[in-house]
Amino acid sequence: MKIIQFKRKTKQEKYYSSAMGILNSKVTYIKKYVLGIPIKTVHKYRETYYGEIKNCDDCNLFI
Repeated sequence: MKIIQFKRKTKQEKYYSSAMGILNSKVTYIKKYVLGIPIKTVHKYRETYYGEIKNCDDCNLFI
């Protein structure tokens, strides 16, 4: 068993864009696990309506 692992998980989330309103998109989380327990989220990014990959810091997510 590995001590430190990084796992990637994708799920659908709603977010608000000032130009287009409320949209659904796939948000991918990269998390750090120590002995199988999630410790912190390393990175979070999403795929836009046009297929571009963007960081989630520039949008308002509705969770």
